[in-house]
Amino acid sequence: MADLKERLLPAKPASATNLRDTSYRPSASGRQPFQGVDVLGLKKRGQGLRSWIRVDTSGNSQVIEVDKFTIMRRCDLPARDLRLLDPLFVYPSTILGREKAIVVNLEQIRCIITADEVLLLNSLDSYVLQYVVELQRRLTTAGVGEEWQSEDNDLNRRRGSRNFDNLFGNTSPDYLPFEFRALEVALEAACTFLDSQAAELEIEAYPLLDELTSKISTLNLERVRRLKSRLVALTRRVQKVRDEIEQLMDDDGDMAEMYLTEKKSRMESSIYGDQSSMGYRSTDGVLSASAPVSPVSSPLEGRKLEKTLSIARSRQSMRSSEGATESIEQLEMLLEAYFVVIDSTLNKLTSLKEYIDDTEDFINIQLDNVRNQLIQFELLLTTATFVVAIFGVVAGIFGMNFPIAMFDNSGAFKWVLIITSVIGIFIFCSFLCFFKHRRLMPL
Repeated sequence: MADLKERLLPAKPASATNLRDTSYRPSASGRQPFQGVDVLGLKKRGQGLRSWIRVDTSGNSQVIEVDKFTIMRRCDLPARDLRLLDPLFVYPSTILGREKAIVVNLEQIRCIITADEVLLLNSLDSYVLQYVVELQRRLTTAGVGEEWQSEDNDLNRRRGSRNFDNLFGNTSPDYLPFEFRALEVALEAACTFLDSQAAELEIEAYPLLDELTSKISTLNLERVRRLKSRLVALTRRVQKVRDEIEQLMDDDGDMAEMYLTEKKSRMESSIYGDQSSMGYRSTDGVLSASAPVSPVSSPLEGRKLEKTLSIARSRQSMRSSEGATESIEQLEMLLEAYFVVIDSTLNKLTSLKEYIDDTEDFINIQLDNVRNQLIQFELLLTTATFVVAIFGVVAGIFGMNFPIAMFDNSGAFKWVLIITSVIGIFIFCSFLCFFKHRRLMPL
């Protein structure tokens, strides 16, 4: 990985040695801005160049520095599509199929895929470097496989046997077009990244929720609240990737637009066919070949060539739209495979959310039970207080300052105390029977 960083990332300029002391200062919160992004490779003031990692069909990678307008002309993309790749902005996951390119924005993987190359913003993120390594490995492996297949085809041709793969079309996933290989690696990287985050969240969540059910405290509740916030954010990201893949699978036109290699071959065949037809002129019923005139020396021929190119593009787009339903099975199978993976990740997060909701319901039930117990205890305490208040009433009555003959009897106090106690116990038992009859407390 270190060798790949040294090979892919450009050399550090001399003006960047004092970057920490001058222009690159941490924010007030103490967090460095744009972590994981090569700040030196971003767009500088007064300079529109950006550093890109280019990977061709052979698996060779190099770092190029081009401006935004060059990328727009090179890939035939509008400016709004390039904003999706800007690391300074946060956009939801998106896969866009254009005329000459596929714009991919899946988590950390932000790239432009054409029929001949893949362009990624030069970044210090490890996931970007892993994407480049995995893409190079698959392209190299596919190249070796194609060489073996060509050798087998030559051997079969010498033996006179038929190759049924060539007869009925090779539908093996190992021989996908270049743009689908790059898209597959991007989908795999995004799904693996999201699945790993979901697994880490599961490992952290279940012990914390079990601890919360056994001991309800402010600290555990705060930890669960943070955990639920992370879960909601991760679920939203996974749901967006799933919806994007599902939207592509439902739209045959968008999937047909992503066959860049096929469109390029059709375009080249249309251009070559039109140029060959222009190179021959009919004179007196006899076809005579004439060399095509340079468009620089002849403006009329230049306009004819441009018109021919536009006609070829329109024909190519019409043919691609007509054969959309016939040639999208390969891409549909690829998207369906990763749709199952991302849907499994979403099911994990949904199960975890349901477990959190069940834990919250269980805690609420526990709290309601404790609250009911407190209410029952308060009811008993209030009843006992009422019974004790009877003694206060009796003491208040006999404490009046007037003579009574009963005061002269030495055993009168004992009888008053006994009678008052019996009446109090009878009233308390009557309240308990009433509570039991009304089912206000389990007795």
